[in-house]
Amino acid sequence: MTQASAADVTTALAAAAPWGQPPAARAAILRAAADLYEAEFGPIFALLAREAGKSLADAVGELREAVDFLRYYADQAETVTAPPRGRFTCISPWNFPLAIFTGQIAAALAAGNAVLAKPAEQTPLIAALAVDLLHRAGVPAAALQLLPGDGATVGAALTSDPRINGVAFTGSTETALLIRGAMAAHLDPSAPLIAETGGLNAMVVDSTALPEQAVRDILAAAFQSAGQRCSALRCLYVQHDVAKGMQEMLFGAMDELTLGDPWALATDVGPVIDPDAQSGIRDYIEAARAEGRILKELPLPEGTSGHFIAPTVIRVDGIAQMTREVFGPVLHIATFRATALDAVIDAVNATGYGLTFGLHTRIDDRVQQVVERLRVGNTYVNRNQIGAVVGSQPFGGEGLSGTGPKAGGPAYLARFCASNAPASTATQAADRQTDAAIAQTALNAARVPAKAVHVIDLPGPTGESNRLSAYARAPFLCVGPGAANARDQAEAMRRLGGVAVEAPGLAPDALTALNGFAGVLFWGDADQARAFAQALANRKGPILPLVTGLPDAAHALLERHLCVDTTASGGNAQLLAEVGEN
Repeated sequence: MTQASAADVTTALAAAAPWGQPPAARAAILRAAADLYEAEFGPIFALLAREAGKSLADAVGELREAVDFLRYYADQAETVTAPPRGRFTCISPWNFPLAIFTGQIAAALAAGNAVLAKPAEQTPLIAALAVDLLHRAGVPAAALQLLPGDGATVGAALTSDPRINGVAFTGSTETALLIRGAMAAHLDPSAPLIAETGGLNAMVVDSTALPEQAVRDILAAAFQSAGQRCSALRCLYVQHDVAKGMQEMLFGAMDELTLGDPWALATDVGPVIDPDAQSGIRDYIEAARAEGRILKELPLPEGTSGHFIAPTVIRVDGIAQMTREVFGPVLHIATFRATALDAVIDAVNATGYGLTFGLHTRIDDRVQQVVERLRVGNTYVNRNQIGAVVGSQPFGGEGLSGTGPKAGGPAYLARFCASNAPASTATQAADRQTDAAIAQTALNAARVPAKAVHVIDLPGPTGESNRLSAYARAPFLCVGPGAANARDQAEAMRRLGGVAVEAPGLAPDALTALNGFAGVLFWGDADQARAFAQALANRKGPILPLVTGLPDAAHALLERHLCVDTTASGGNAQLLAEVGEN
């Protein structure tokens, strides 16, 4: 495939035009694209296996998710009343080269935007097929353009051109931060970054868990897709009382896994994506081997070419020992005492990531204990923690794991729509200066409610509970300009259920030292707004937004999803309340 050049990017930007058809027409075309995706399953499966090393089972799941995104956002498109933002850059990863690629594009198109789509360098062919199917369904060429190429040439240009009005990105936290900096320097300060990034995902298995169910779900969560899912299990905590037996059962189950050609139906674990990934994971495993921490390692397949890493289990003291995400079939195991469960959850929170978490227990109170303390986007109880279903399990993290809103959820499409500041207050002059120390005192004094603002029960299969809860984020700083603007901004946040601190006239450079806030509302001129955007981009830690118009619900509220397999209790759990308290 020919890679896009800098000149191609310039041509595409000049040709890009928002999709001007009415919402109902856009929805009908997205549904037609879903039909074409399903009809072309053969070429799609072949390309997923060839480019991404997907097993056939994974390919089926990926196609299903892509189709679900098209239909879900088509339904939402019919309710859109706000105008599109304009031109959206969509940068997708290689690990879900059809599903995430399609989900980003479908949402942007559903809102009426023009899309410039940059797939991962490793997987351009499946992206080209997807774009062809979307064009065949009726999406105008000017509204959807494919720009395959490397990040330095294509990605950098598409995240730093002033004609871009927003960016959707899935990938590493480090790359997301670079994109945020480029956007702050070059794009209109109102342009949003919708980022879903990495995670250090944990699972806790206590002494009441059914071991057969737990082992089944650990295998899937850690090793399916060769561990190349952002939701994959990285650190398993097993209660000390049952750790030996659980480990023996897990290792025995691992021996039944088949490594090999992803096109073969018998294959459970295929290759990792490329030589660089293979080399980096292999070096990590060898370092653990030198320290004597390898607990289990499967043999590599014989007679099969490819970038294989054998599923491997490594001993750790806890998640704090893991300094980075290892994106492959590598599972870390730690043990814990029942009385230390809160400390385990605190350690998971302390990583700064907040994507997925798994819990196996038959004690209802323990589920409540963990869920109330945990700060992650998606929690799964008595099942694996991968394979989020569009519309049932909206997916996305918090902290270092993403900005929100959740993909495949009710709040996602709003971020692709324009929401301007009220005209009556946008021109007000600054009339107060808030000192940074005063702002920090106000942030410290702000009270964020612990209870959910609202809870939605989402559809799902029989025997599974899916619940989406919205919690107030940390306070938004409302900086005006002017006290009246700051007051209006705070009222807008509070109407959504959020928390606000009025700080009119706060200097942009104060943002680099302040802490305990979730973003900034500012309705002043573009030059001042850029100073705020750049100050936010220079902060370490999670990506915090600058909102130059009216906030949406996901600015004010964190979305947390809880999925419970209600069929997995296995016996009278009330009799287990006092089990394993050593």
